[in-house]
Amino acid sequence: MPKSRIRKKADFTPPPTKQATAIKLGNRSWVAPVMLAFFLIGLAWIVLFYVTEGDLPLKSLGNWNIVVGFGFIAGGFGVSTQWK
Repeated sequence: MPKSRIRKKADFTPPPTKQATAIKLGNRSWVAPVMLAFFLIGLAWIVLFYVTEGDLPLKSLGNWNIVVGFGFIAGGFGVSTQWK
């Protein structure tokens, strides 16, 4: 009986790798000043509310002035996620 042929497998050649491309992030120099501004505005809002015993910044808001101050601080944290 004749012997069957042995098939040779082709040597493995990995596919060509893609060159890493640099990602342009753009100019993010605005992030730090805006973040700090939000933090300071929020802090100043809350301190002003306590120092004036609720008369300033907006008397009509009452204790909601604290929420507004913390809202500015939360906005600062939100902006800080853009900092690279």
